[in-house]
Amino acid sequence: MESLLFKCWQETKKTWRIAGPAILASVFQFSIGFVTAAFAGHLGSVQLAAVSVSQNVTEGFAYGILLGMGSALETLCGQAVGAGQLRILGVYMQRSWVITLATAVVLTPLYVFTAPILRLLHQPSDISEVAGKFCIWVIPQLFAYALNFPLQKFFQSQRKVWAITAISGTVLAFHILLNWIFVVKLDHGLLAAAMVGNASWWLIVFAQMIYLLSGCFPDSWTGFSALAFQNLSSFLKLSLASAIMLCLELWYYSAVIIMVGYLRNPDIAVSAISISMNYQIWTLMIALGFYVAVSVRVSNELGANRPKAAKFSIAIIVTTSTFFGVIFMAIAFIFRQQLPKFFTDEPDVIREASKLGYFLGALILLNSIQPVLSGVAIGAGWQTSVAFLNTACYYLFGLPFGAILGFTLKLNELGIWIGMLCGTLLQTAILLVITFRTEWHKEATKAEERVREWEGGIELSSAPQH
Repeated sequence: MESLLFKCWQETKKTWRIAGPAILASVFQFSIGFVTAAFAGHLGSVQLAAVSVSQNVTEGFAYGILLGMGSALETLCGQAVGAGQLRILGVYMQRSWVITLATAVVLTPLYVFTAPILRLLHQPSDISEVAGKFCIWVIPQLFAYALNFPLQKFFQSQRKVWAITAISGTVLAFHILLNWIFVVKLDHGLLAAAMVGNASWWLIVFAQMIYLLSGCFPDSWTGFSALAFQNLSSFLKLSLASAIMLCLELWYYSAVIIMVGYLRNPDIAVSAISISMNYQIWTLMIALGFYVAVSVRVSNELGANRPKAAKFSIAIIVTTSTFFGVIFMAIAFIFRQQLPKFFTDEPDVIREASKLGYFLGALILLNSIQPVLSGVAIGAGWQTSVAFLNTACYYLFGLPFGAILGFTLKLNELGIWIGMLCGTLLQTAILLVITFRTEWHKEATKAEERVREWEGGIELSSAPQH
């Protein structure tokens, strides 16, 4: 018993060394959009709805694709670090940059034509027009995302997370100050909020590039290389699989926002559900810290051929994340009537958002478990299988069920939210079964084969560098 407790304590310490700073970094970076939405909310309900639609639909769509593309590095870099092959990492990151920047160029028209796309989806014309302008203004953020995600995966795989946290926290403080100056004091409105967001995201990228080039990574960063353009087709396949898996999760929330736009009084309904989503996504940042921890721990242990250690770390991290989910669920229950007031002063919006309080708490609990299991999938390289699972649970079950409750049974945004909740519950239950029935020694063998298959002309070390 003492031996088990000691092992649990050791694994918990390893988890928090990664999860602690990763949680802070996730909260800080999400808070950039959170702060923008909060300042926009006090400009008016249309501005709040427009920014929420922009962030959850257009930006959420692009963000999901680029995050997913970059997440291929979590599998490849993490397993390479476990195998001691650090010299591969820099080339992996450069290959990811080539793919994510090309993807950002392809996604740019989506930002330009947001307004007509939203009108085509029968969203309210006033919200569509303002959202369209806002998306054009924030195009620079799209290219910041393309550089940011591969950089962060590169750092995270080597457990260099505190630098990301310090950079993100500093930039968030800068972001709040500039919003207060330009949006509140100088009254430059939504344009100022967009420009401040652009500046904040590019500051994050520039600061991380300085850290990369500072000489802190002599084994894993040896400069820019022409090898970045080799083996791109194979790299693209894994990047696409990662993107599809994560996008299907992120787009789920975008689809919910679009469905709510079809309800009566869409300004109030969209604002109410957007407020709830902002809070559940804020708490999701905590779970994403554990997502980072479990993907790093699983990929490192599999790359080092320690399958039992990988399985044990999963059990510890899932338990820890669930504990925090219970705490945040209780907060959502207790303060369901007070939380909406941070975003809006309008009584109708506050009332509708308060109605979602109990279901918000339930979704927060599920989202303390589900991202961790997705991190397991990324660490083990199961992206393709989980993409199929997400399609079935979210789009063949959750959204249709929400549409029946919301439109047919007249439960409005509450019914749509319940449908979303049920889809997430089904996906989480299936992932739990898959994770704890996996034969992890076979996954360790696959990880060893993957490192050799994906080296793409880079000379590997003869022995692991543990």
